Amino acid sequence: MMTSDPNIKAARIANKQKGNRVPWVLHLMVLPAALFVFVFSYIPMSGIVMAFQDYKAALGITGSPFVGLKHFRYMFENDYFMKITWNTVLFACSKIVLNLIIPFGFALLLNEVRNMGFKRSIQTLVYLPHFLSWVTLGGILIDLLAQTGIINLFLTNVFGIKPIFFLGDGTWFRLTIIFSDVWKEFGFNTIIFLAALAGINPALYEAAEVDGASRLKQTMHITIPSLIPILIVVATLALGNVLNANFDQVFNLYSPMIYQQGDIIDTFVYREGLLSGQFSFATAVSLFKSMISLILIVVSYRLAYKFAGYRIF
Repeated sequence: MMTSDPNIKAARIANKQKGNRVPWVLHLMVLPAALFVFVFSYIPMSGIVMAFQDYKAALGITGSPFVGLKHFRYMFENDYFMKITWNTVLFACSKIVLNLIIPFGFALLLNEVRNMGFKRSIQTLVYLPHFLSWVTLGGILIDLLAQTGIINLFLTNVFGIKPIFFLGDGTWFRLTIIFSDVWKEFGFNTIIFLAALAGINPALYEAAEVDGASRLKQTMHITIPSLIPILIVVATLALGNVLNANFDQVFNLYSPMIYQQGDIIDTFVYREGLLSGQFSFATAVSLFKSMISLILIVVSYRLAYKFAGYRIF
């Protein structure tokens, strides 16, 4: 319906002009973050050309000779590279699986607690380790897991077990890496599932109670099915981290005696590039990892959209 009221027309024009200005204001707010990402993430990407050169610091990127795929061929022919790739996948996949199963089950258990004060206290306690850096936690774990540490003293005095070399034996080191990461992060991951639990319609539980359903049946037929979509989203998005085994954690806990069982791609790149000066080879390894991670991220987002309707763009 048309109107000739000049006040209404003026209001419409003002709203239209205001609406046209909003996107530019939002873009201006994003500009500092975009510049930060461009300077620290995109500009350094020019350094990947070193993966195709025999890089010499004295000659620089522009003066170093081009060698093509030499470093990539050496990488795939290197048995040790295959070993660290297996270590990386083992650590990452174990962490992904356990960081899905344990937070999922813990959220279900915590959801059944009726005392809100106790519930929040437990939630805070398991959430706190997430805020500690691996530099801090690494020092704590080294002291606790040492052969004369409190854990070995407890095992020896209570159970009569000989001291375990947690950080010096390859098998125990792997278990330590996996379970210490789960202990640190499962509280944070629990928050995701608790948030999903808060979104479940209470009317469903009320109807189930009227029908005589027990708490177990309510959990099996209402709670778990309602959490399946977010579980699928978290699981599929985690696929992009298959080659990320947490450099900070491994670097602060490993030692040369367990390189065969504990070394991962990121720590290998660090030693080869910064300590040994093999910049071109380290860049080739890092580029390979980045390309695989990119493919996995794209696949994971496609799977999340297909199975759970989740999408960012």
